[in-house]
Amino acid sequence: MGRNLRQIKKVKRDSVKTTTATTDLLVESRSGSDCLVGLECLLDIVRALGMGSCLSVEGASAGAGGLLPYGSASPSSPGGRRRDRRKIRRTISSNSSSSASPSSPYSTIDSHIEKRLHRVPGRICLNGCSDVTSLFTKQGQKGVNQDAMIVWENFGSRADTIFCGVFDGHGPYGHLVAKKVRDSLPLKLSSRWDLITAGSKNGVSGASNYALGSSPETGECASSLKLVHGHEQTELISTLKDSFLKAFKFMDKELKVHPHIDCYSSGTTAVTLVKQGQDIVIGNIGDSRAVLGTRDEDDFLVAVQLTVDLKPSLPREAERIKRFRGRIFALKNEPDVDRVWLPNSNSPGLAMARAFGDFCLKDFGLISVPDISYHRLSVKDEFVILATDGIWDVLSNEEVVNIVASSPQSTAAKVVVETAVRTWRYKFPFSKVDDCAVVCLFLNSDSNKTSVIYTANNNIVPGNDNGCSLMRLD
Repeated sequence: MGRNLRQIKKVKRDSVKTTTATTDLLVESRSGSDCLVGLECLLDIVRALGMGSCLSVEGASAGAGGLLPYGSASPSSPGGRRRDRRKIRRTISSNSSSSASPSSPYSTIDSHIEKRLHRVPGRICLNGCSDVTSLFTKQGQKGVNQDAMIVWENFGSRADTIFCGVFDGHGPYGHLVAKKVRDSLPLKLSSRWDLITAGSKNGVSGASNYALGSSPETGECASSLKLVHGHEQTELISTLKDSFLKAFKFMDKELKVHPHIDCYSSGTTAVTLVKQGQDIVIGNIGDSRAVLGTRDEDDFLVAVQLTVDLKPSLPREAERIKRFRGRIFALKNEPDVDRVWLPNSNSPGLAMARAFGDFCLKDFGLISVPDISYHRLSVKDEFVILATDGIWDVLSNEEVVNIVASSPQSTAAKVVVETAVRTWRYKFPFSKVDDCAVVCLFLNSDSNKTSVIYTANNNIVPGNDNGCSLMRLD
């Protein structure tokens, strides 16, 4: 009898072990995208609690399921890579279609998180202004507006800190990618900033320009820190540099496995800025641009470009792309616009060398490593302008700086956009006007000035908890 009981207990223990092992295997075999995205979302939500918000996930619009065809030929690559990419495309398309359903749990989560983000004090992503910023975006003539923008005052619950960014989406789902990056990247940057702060101890003295490390993916310089006035790199700058690099890396990883935003042939630029006190750090990928309006030694207002347009025509970008078998050439009707193409297919023709998303090109030299620059503000610096290429394609840096300087602060961004739209129609009467987005950050604003954002009917209404009034510009 005792022997039989021992055998029964042993069978039960073996059964429990088998069940546990089976469960572990099932957990490991779950969808990689669901696990990674869920974990990343959870981490960002926890870390962002101090900011009074949670991670935003943009839902795909109804019917935004499958991929648009890129070309008749498939990319030439080893069999394993080709199968992996096809598997990723099928998985993303399937998830995109299923997530478009109104009953999808993702749509409920997206709606809830979006509402939470819109209630965060100091965060603006609509047309309007605050006491130190003006922002405006306008849809072009190519379809849905794929540009996005954001201003976040008291960023990360840090005093005298502000985050600004503009994002220019491209591809069939570029508008979703741009909005996703707009919502998620600031949270990732703040959370990485918090995590790195404790371990960031080393400062680097340097000249006006020098590299800050290399990309493990490409073996080349990942970013550059430009000390415009020769100041020593402080612990703050070193920490922000590392935070930018990690935030951009994790942002692109999240997009790659996102369950309902198809980023295989869609992506976005990002020019982002963090200002704390007199220090400005900029992280940039793509061809959006940051320009400083400042006074020279004769007190004339001049434009200083703070970022580099990261296009395939740049020698360092072209060298990397060609090293990874990507091709670069311009179309006959656009001889001045170099584009990136797959090795054996005349697609997709991306007009930038770095971007979020666009995973069809990530094996062929396209990267999402930001170029990082630093500027120490002086009393002569008046404002910084962030804008997408819809502005810079038709207006020079000097023209934009003069427009902002001669406009009321509250409507400066709107005036820039409206001027660019008129110039598009004059310079390129047979071309479709591009989407435009502008953020103006004023550096010497009166802190006692009333802050407003505009609503559709141009009436002032109660705003966020920070005392702002909200108004939208049409």
